[in-house]
Amino acid sequence: MTVQILFAAKEERWAQYEAPLRRALEGAGITDYVLSRDIAPEAVDYMVVAPNGPVQDFAPYRNCKAALNLWAGVENIIGNPTLHMPLARMVDHGLTRGMVEWVTGHVLRHHLGMDAHIHGQDGKWRKDIPPLAEERRVSILGLGELGAECADALRYLGFDVTGWSRSQKDLPGIRCLAGEEGLAEALGTAEILVLLLPKTADTENVLNAERIAQMPRGAVIINPGRGPLIDDDALLAALDEGRIAHATLDVFRTEPLPPEHPYWAHPSVTVTPHIASETRDETASRVIAENIRRGEAGEPFLHLVDPKLGY
Repeated sequence: MTVQILFAAKEERWAQYEAPLRRALEGAGITDYVLSRDIAPEAVDYMVVAPNGPVQDFAPYRNCKAALNLWAGVENIIGNPTLHMPLARMVDHGLTRGMVEWVTGHVLRHHLGMDAHIHGQDGKWRKDIPPLAEERRVSILGLGELGAECADALRYLGFDVTGWSRSQKDLPGIRCLAGEEGLAEALGTAEILVLLLPKTADTENVLNAERIAQMPRGAVIINPGRGPLIDDDALLAALDEGRIAHATLDVFRTEPLPPEHPYWAHPSVTVTPHIASETRDETASRVIAENIRRGEAGEPFLHLVDPKLGY
């Protein structure tokens, strides 16, 4: 029977993904298929979906076996009351490696104090010797796929890495904490803090004034996770007071970040335009094709979202 696959994302994504998806489907042994942006709802077997795509009402797709998200984040789709089929989030090798490279680069940048040399070309001989990585304490909030990979990369470089997650994890060479007491401990030792939690009702404003106050004075915050994890007013106040030395932020409550937002002009903030990690069409297409192969073979889908947890 022909597998009917609806591509429910914006037109520019179709131009980007059509050829890689066809290659991936055929590579997964799926040769009898229709891949299109226009399939009658009742005929759709699988839906490749982006939360900002054309499908917002999932009720008509009553025979759809799974919605396969193009993005890692599912916060803008999981709460849709019409979503009745299983939802798989994107866990993509390319996305993961991109995040590891971005996080590692910015942790090293702050650890080594590179900004002072890059921006301080004023004739002053600044010979500030940084500590070794093994003497620098880094905490990562969120030990899912991305957080665990970043923690492992930083551990490999020699950093003293602590990880925190809602449920207890066990990762080789990483001090893993959980619960409210564990969060306070992770924050209390974080000379560099990396935020890689998903956006849920429980994680919004997880870094508020009270929790920022638990961090060592002069700490650095790096957020490539989700914008709403941070109380922006609390962070700006902590930066103004010098409690937090610098914040490197890749994600924001409103994107693109409005030109008038105080982050742009703050001397202790680095803004990057949501580039920490992007889904790569070739590798993401292989993840989608594998889930379709699994669905047709009666095997469990990969990376299913738990609606109760929100990720």
